[in-house]
Amino acid sequence: MPANYDFEESIGYWLTLATQALHRRVSQRLAPQGITFRQAQVIGWLVLEGELSQAELVQRLMIEPPTLVRLLDRMEAAGLIRREGDPHDRRRRIVRLTEQSTPVWEQIAKTLRQVRHIAVRDLSADELHDLKRLLRLVLANLEEGPPRRRAARTTPSSPSSETLPCGDTF
Repeated sequence: MPANYDFEESIGYWLTLATQALHRRVSQRLAPQGITFRQAQVIGWLVLEGELSQAELVQRLMIEPPTLVRLLDRMEAAGLIRREGDPHDRRRRIVRLTEQSTPVWEQIAKTLRQVRHIAVRDLSADELHDLKRLLRLVLANLEEGPPRRRAARTTPSSPSSETLPCGDTF
């Protein structure tokens, strides 16, 4: 069947390849500590949000509920998280980090900084800033429908305007 789609001209193609490479590199560096990429994602979201319901984690990780339950079972057995019933809604389970997760988060944050450095090492500060600005614009276009070019141009111009829970900026 002849190809009638030029993948190399597709933004999605390049975003997917870059995302997969990033995930691979992070996973390789976390594996010796016994941390999976998915565990790192859960811990990162909980550091950022404080606590989340299992349904909210399913949405953020874009995985099926049974997959999340198995992941959380392993993390709870390792002492990294705890699940509690929501006092206002018996159907909801709230996920929180334990104190035992603090050194694990520190390792995750260190790994993320190292991999980020590798990923952007050949970009100037201005190029990195432009890349983030353009990706925010693409995201806004996809999530909100109509073009938002003017709004994207008026976002904060400082490359350090976003701070991660580990105190790092990107």
